[in-house]
Amino acid sequence: MRIEAYTQVQQLYKPKKVAKTESKSNVGFSDRLQISSIGKDIQTAKAAVKSSSDIREDITAPIKASIQAGTYEVSAESFADKLLEKYEGMR
Repeated sequence: MRIEAYTQVQQLYKPKKVAKTESKSNVGFSDRLQISSIGKDIQTAKAAVKSSSDIREDITAPIKASIQAGTYEVSAESFADKLLEKYEGMR
């Protein structure tokens, strides 16, 4: 048995020493955030949508009043027409 071959193989499997890196404490980094003009526009639009109401009271108030008064009527013919339009659109 050759001893020098054994030591060569053993050296291959020895854990390698990790070199320590020096940390530079005098270097100062700061994080910055830059938002593009499109990003600013999107933020403005989101804020406007969030602040607006989901229900348009100027349209729904008269319908609510007629339903509560019992005078709201739906034409069966117009309902059927709209139903068929939706059905055709789904095809």
